[in-house]
Amino acid sequence: MFKDRWRTILMPSNRPHANGPHGQMRTGAVATPPATHAPSHSRNSHGLDQFFGSIQDRTELSLLDFTGANQANISFITNLGHRLYSDDVLHSLDATFGDGDFFANQSDPKRVQQFLEQTLNFPDRYFDGALVWDTLQFLAPPLLDLVVDRLFRILRPDAYLLAFFHADEKASTIPVYSYRISDPKTLLLAARGKRPPAQFFNNRSLERLFHQFASVKFFLTRDHLREVIVKR
Repeated sequence: MFKDRWRTILMPSNRPHANGPHGQMRTGAVATPPATHAPSHSRNSHGLDQFFGSIQDRTELSLLDFTGANQANISFITNLGHRLYSDDVLHSLDATFGDGDFFANQSDPKRVQQFLEQTLNFPDRYFDGALVWDTLQFLAPPLLDLVVDRLFRILRPDAYLLAFFHADEKASTIPVYSYRISDPKTLLLAARGKRPPAQFFNNRSLERLFHQFASVKFFLTRDHLREVIVKR
């Protein structure tokens, strides 16, 4: 059974829904903290371009979005004829592990189970793609491995996953963003402050992290982001 904290936005259709013909929201969904006044900037994304290129000319897909429900992503994805499941997973991390030592708490089995049940409790092979953005940087092992394993399970074969990792290994803190899709190649990044990463990721460590997947491709950007597009 899916958790009510997820915002489920259905593709537009001619079928009547409780909230009108343009989609519906799961009852009891948790609203994403607003970031409308946060500094923002736009950037091109080769990873985003490849992600949407992989589902070009397809409709009625189920896509997962870790940045939290925002109108830009809802409009863009549902206008393509897809179904969107959205939750602010970083906020869920803070709610589950934030009281005390954030990274040490991620080794608590009870908290880990609670987090997985709240965020990734979906049937196997349910999704056709996942936009996880920069969230994985803040997961300490073994929680990181459990989350990637769960993502592998809930994605269908040939599905794509997009993730971002900060590329500056000397940085003690890294910027955090909320991601809004402007078009298939462009993102609007709303700043959410800075926080320490759990670890630094290079190409080799990312290949090990996604070893179950069929392929891993990297794009290193000018703003110190390593974009990773992973095929299930």
